[in-house]
Amino acid sequence: MSEMLYILETVLLPIFIMIILGFILQHKFDLDLNTLAKLNIYVFVPGFIFVKFYKTHFALSLLFYIVVFFVLYIIVLYIIGRLLAKFSKGDKGEVTTLTNSVLFFNSGNYGVPVNDLVFKGDPLAMSVQVLVLSMQNIFTFSYGVFAIQSLRIGKLKALLGYFKMPVLYALLLAIILNYTHVPIPKFIWTPANYVADAMIAIALLMLGAQIARIKFSFKWSAAYAFIFVRLVIGPIIAWGIIELMGLEGVIAQALFITSAMPTSVNSSVIAQEYDNHPELAAEIVFLSTLLSSVTVVVVIYCSKLLF
Repeated sequence: MSEMLYILETVLLPIFIMIILGFILQHKFDLDLNTLAKLNIYVFVPGFIFVKFYKTHFALSLLFYIVVFFVLYIIVLYIIGRLLAKFSKGDKGEVTTLTNSVLFFNSGNYGVPVNDLVFKGDPLAMSVQVLVLSMQNIFTFSYGVFAIQSLRIGKLKALLGYFKMPVLYALLLAIILNYTHVPIPKFIWTPANYVADAMIAIALLMLGAQIARIKFSFKWSAAYAFIFVRLVIGPIIAWGIIELMGLEGVIAQALFITSAMPTSVNSSVIAQEYDNHPELAAEIVFLSTLLSSVTVVVVIYCSKLLF
């Protein structure tokens, strides 16, 4: 019980404090959420990925295992999400938002502190988390944007539009500089870290501001089924893939725990940026984060028994 309370206090409480602050600010000042979304997509997320990938040192074999796991995990989730979507009566935009809520999980401002707490700063466990985080962000701001934009401007234009996104170039530049051991001047590295550190705060404040605009009904809807898949079915799928790949130890535990994270804040960010049911996206993020206070603790406990 003490461990569960510690997780709630050190991980979830800070997150909810930031969400509540965004909620209050929205009511008081009526924030421009579109501007916040643009700042996150074009400044803070690219900066975050660049800094994390440049600082992370990992073996190529580890990268291979994580990529294989991530691809298999996303494929299975996508299939389940599309099957669930067939039972939804919403339009294509709503179905996309619901499917994204399953595919995009909060491996950053939620997953990183959980990883650090569980593994007590173990560098191998954190390397796994950063790799998953980076791939998740790339996937969110590539497929996530493409899925929404293709409904409005067509698939070809949406695909070409992705190459205008700075996330891809931030990743490539970080990998090149990392592996070639090119030092970054302090006058560039310092502001880059400022930008990276701001990403979590801006995303959570924006989530709180979005929630402030929602009229919660708490009536049964298809959204709850997608939340169940994200929080409960997701870890079960991850466990199966981990067993299939023969992974064990810290790597297996870290992948299993990160698979249980709630819906990513960035799913609501891109929904806001491209005006694709942003209130629904924010509601799913909020509810899945709230409910994860129970499910994540259970998954952490199970990780110690299974691997």
